[in-house]
Amino acid sequence: MNNSIQNSPRNLALETLDKVFQRGSYSNLQLNETLKRHQLKEVDKRLVTTLVYGVLQHKLTLEYWLTPLVKRDPDSWVKTLLMLSFYQYQFMDRIPEWAATDEAIKIAKWRGNPGIRKFVTGVLHSFLRQGPADPLEIADSIKRLSIIGSIPEWLVRCLLHQYGQDQVEKLVRQINEPSRVSLRVNTARTTVQEAIQTLANEQIDVQQSKVAQDGLVVQSGNVLTSAAFANGMVTIQDESAMLAVEALQLRGDERVLDACAAPGGKTGQIAAALDPAMGQVDALDIHQHKVRLIRKNMERLGVANRVVARQLDARQVDDYFTDESFDKILVDAPCSGIGLIRRKPEIRYDKTSSTSSRLHEIQGTILNAVAPKVKKGGIIVYSTCTILQEENENTIQTFLAHHPNFQLLKTQTARAIKANRQQKTLTILPSDYGSDGFFIGTLQRIK
Repeated sequence: MNNSIQNSPRNLALETLDKVFQRGSYSNLQLNETLKRHQLKEVDKRLVTTLVYGVLQHKLTLEYWLTPLVKRDPDSWVKTLLMLSFYQYQFMDRIPEWAATDEAIKIAKWRGNPGIRKFVTGVLHSFLRQGPADPLEIADSIKRLSIIGSIPEWLVRCLLHQYGQDQVEKLVRQINEPSRVSLRVNTARTTVQEAIQTLANEQIDVQQSKVAQDGLVVQSGNVLTSAAFANGMVTIQDESAMLAVEALQLRGDERVLDACAAPGGKTGQIAAALDPAMGQVDALDIHQHKVRLIRKNMERLGVANRVVARQLDARQVDDYFTDESFDKILVDAPCSGIGLIRRKPEIRYDKTSSTSSRLHEIQGTILNAVAPKVKKGGIIVYSTCTILQEENENTIQTFLAHHPNFQLLKTQTARAIKANRQQKTLTILPSDYGSDGFFIGTLQRIK
């Protein structure tokens, strides 16, 4: 009995979540560690994954439901167990309420004492009897949006200021939908049509991306175990992220600097667009183990002969490269990652507005450092996976204010994404196309 409770999907989800909440562990790493340590059936692996990401995505909503049912905050694991149960009641139609309740009471008894078991039983029965408190009844609009979307209030304020009520309402409704798996077809190895056919032969159903030219969106099947992935025909990459390299408008004969390259998704995409006899991409990362990862990924993609990976902080490019060494430069800058909120749900809880200010400084330093390294007439594409203006528009505008020898061009993509927009930069919200949130600015050196 004890062993079956200890290794049950719900207890493993509870254990994983508690480590994420208590230690600030990354959910994906903690979840992978849990799944590796326990021999679970596929169906149980899926349940653990759904529970972990589901509770993280809806944490503020679940806490809002819990608050009126308890006089004070219970121990962290007890609180997580209750939220785990509420999540199953409200968001998982296929799990009967009695099954979720029964399992929670068993876990409470096994992990705690008779008092905790009684407390958990009482709270769960109260919740099932009364139903969840309705966030739509919250008078304060900031708090209401915060609880509905499970987004911290500072972030709601920030997004309202930048994008307005309609866009934020839409974002809040869609932000906790499951993230899609998307692939980039490696055009150094194959064509989009060939890749679709090869994947179909392995029972992997995909659709062409409406966002990125070489993108595919997985409808069903496991890509990671496929031969198409193993032999580098396709690689996992978000649709929005592919647009940064599209914006470089590569011809094939350029020398390109990928200034913040790891793990090498965009490096591989740049390399695939280059002629191996005429083009080269220099890929930099500050950490040696990440440089090794870039090299390993380039081998799998069959483009290692076009890539020189080097351990170097992008702020120190002067140590290695002479001025005007590159035709094109990609700065996929360190950022708060708020655009990845669907894929990395805990990101929203451990960031603050001061995070953006600190990153804005680092981003500016990187742009300042690489600016002299691009040839006259060459371009720097600046991109982030955040949707906060301080790290996006503000970083670009600060750079331009100090570099009159650069101009801002309108960012172009192969599928002419948002071609009718007024701004020259391109911002994609997670609610626009179901992809990650992303920002791209295109800077040209004019003298």
